[in-house]
Amino acid sequence: MGAVGDCYDNAMCESFCASLECELLDRYPFRNHREARMAVFRYLEGWYNPHRRHSSIDYLSPVAYENKYKFSQEDPRANLSTNPG
Repeated sequence: MGAVGDCYDNAMCESFCASLECELLDRYPFRNHREARMAVFRYLEGWYNPHRRHSSIDYLSPVAYENKYKFSQEDPRANLSTNPG
């Protein structure tokens, strides 16, 4: 994420891992590896990416932030005419 020796080098990754551990892994016992993998997938795709707000991205969810960025950029294909003549 950052430059070598930068104090923020792993900050985002460590913050995510702390959230995952606190919000999911420490709260539920898993019977096997497959069950844990599915729970992590549901956490990421069902809660963390679409709904959980992050202070580092203007208190938006990752999906909302990406959509805001994606739709704020002009699509170069929008200016192309379908009729070349």
